[in-house]
Amino acid sequence: MPVTPPQYHSAATDRSLLSLMSCVFTVFLVTGAALPALPLHIHHDLGFSTFTVGLVSGAQFASSLVSRLWAGAIADRRGPKFAVSTGLRLTTTAGLLYLLSLTFSGNPSLSAAILFMGRALLGAAESFIMTGSQSWCLALGGPGNVGKTIAWIGTSMFVALAVGAPLGSFLFDAFGFASIGLATSAGAVATMLLIGPVPDARTRSENGATVREVLKAVWLPGLGMAFPGLGYGIMTAFSVLLFVQRGWQPAWLSFTAFAAALMVARVFFGAFPDRLGGARTAVIFVTLYSVGMALVWAAATAWLAFAGTALAGFGYALVYPGFGIEAVARAPTEARGLAMGVYTAFIDVALGIFAPLLGLVADATGLGALFLISAILALCALPIAMRLRSPAETARHAHLT
Repeated sequence: MPVTPPQYHSAATDRSLLSLMSCVFTVFLVTGAALPALPLHIHHDLGFSTFTVGLVSGAQFASSLVSRLWAGAIADRRGPKFAVSTGLRLTTTAGLLYLLSLTFSGNPSLSAAILFMGRALLGAAESFIMTGSQSWCLALGGPGNVGKTIAWIGTSMFVALAVGAPLGSFLFDAFGFASIGLATSAGAVATMLLIGPVPDARTRSENGATVREVLKAVWLPGLGMAFPGLGYGIMTAFSVLLFVQRGWQPAWLSFTAFAAALMVARVFFGAFPDRLGGARTAVIFVTLYSVGMALVWAAATAWLAFAGTALAGFGYALVYPGFGIEAVARAPTEARGLAMGVYTAFIDVALGIFAPLLGLVADATGLGALFLISAILALCALPIAMRLRSPAETARHAHLT
C-alpha cells in the first residue's frame, strides 16, 4: 500500500520560503547593481586598464568557486540559517569596503586593492547565501518539492540580476559609487531582519558526510549540468556582441529574451522535475536549449535570432533543477547543503576554465560559431541524463537511499 508523503506546505512554510526568496533577491539585486558601476568606477574614476577591471570584477567569481564547498559543509553542520546569516554579514562588510576604498581615491592602487577584497568577500557571501538558501528551502519544502524550490531560488537570482543592472546604472550616475556601497550594506542588513523570524531547518546527523562521499554521489548530475552551463556562460558573455556585429537591434534584447523566457518557464513549469523526474525533465529541456542555441547560429534575420535566444532561455530554465533534483536525491540527507555546493561547483569550473578558452576560439572562428559549439556541447548532457534514468541507476539509487 503506498505511503502518503507528509504535507510540508502550510501558510507558515510558504511565508518562510517567500522570505528566503526575498533574501536571495535582495542580495543579488545589490550584486547586480555593482555590475555596470564597478567597471566604470575602476576605469574612469581610478584610471585603470580593462585588465584591472577584469581582475577586480573576477575576484568575486574566483572566491565563489573556492568557498562553495566550505559553504555547503557549514550549512550542513551549523544549519542553513547560520550559513545565510554568515553570507549576509560578509555582504555587509563588502559594502563597507566599497565605501572605504573611496577614502583612498588619491591612491588608486590601494583603492583598487580594497575593492578587490570587497569583491572577494562578496563572492564568498554569494556561496554562503545561495547554498544556505537552497538547503533551507529544500528542508522546508519537503522531498516532493525539490525541483520546484531549486527553480524558485534560481528565478529570484535571475530577476534580481536583471533589475539590479539598470538600478546600479541609475545610482552610479545620480549619486556616484558611494551609493553602490551603501546599497550593498543596507540591503544585507535589511535582509538579516527579514530572515530573523524564519525557523531554521536541517537534518541532524552524528556522522557528517565527507566531500568525497558527496562528490561520488553527485558527480554525474554535476557533469550533466556542466555542459549546458557552459553555453549559458557563452550567452551572457557574447550574445550582445554577436547581435551588434550582425546589426541586429536592439542587441540588449538578446539576453533579455533569454532571461524572460527562463523566468516564464520556471513560473509555469517549475514543478516538472518533481512530476516527471529530474532526468526526464533534463532530456526534454536540454534538447530545447540546444535547438535554441543552434538557431542563433543559423539565423539570417534578427527576429529568428531573438526567437533562438528565447528558446534557449526556456530550455535552460529547467536543466539546472532537473539535474539538481537528481543530485539531491543521490546525496546523503544530512549533506544537502554540501551536495548543492558540489553540484554548483561543476558549473563554476566549466565557466572558469572553458569559457575563456572558447573566447580564444572565437578569435579564429567568429562569434557565431560559439553558439553552434555550445549547442553541440549541451547535447553531451543527454546520454548522462539517460544514464540517470536507466533502471540500473534507479535501482542503485533506491538501494542507497
